[in-house]
Amino acid sequence: MSRKKTEQEIQNFFLANFTQTFDPQGMWIGLIIDSGEKKYSRWSEQIENLFEVFKTNADRIVNEYNIEEFFSCKKGHSPILKEYLSSNLSIEEMIIYENIFSFVKEHDKKLIDPVWESVSLKIKKYMPFLNINMIQYKKHLIEQVQRKD
Repeated sequence: MSRKKTEQEIQNFFLANFTQTFDPQGMWIGLIIDSGEKKYSRWSEQIENLFEVFKTNADRIVNEYNIEEFFSCKKGHSPILKEYLSSNLSIEEMIIYENIFSFVKEHDKKLIDPVWESVSLKIKKYMPFLNINMIQYKKHLIEQVQRKD
């Protein structure tokens, strides 16, 4: 692999494989060898199209939900978590929303739940590796919320 890929590509290869599994601790090398390139390719495409996917999902979310309720976990799993678990939002989008709304800390306090704990850990571990221009994401979201009001 080190002969075919740059250091950054190798890091992204492993990042793609760990972020696209529900149990990163249960990954084994055979699984990475079998499906690693496919996952890396899918992840790379997803990262390239992230802003367009975010815009589409943000528009839908703003139309379907009250933004405050979208992040509320007072009655159990919040709508944002349900959207992620239903594969309607990617982990990258969860990180974008965390950067904008800082909802993870509140969820960590209120949800004593292995499902949330796994998602929370993934968000926290992946966040430093996801380098995106948050300004355009915030700007789009603000525009959508203002249009609704």
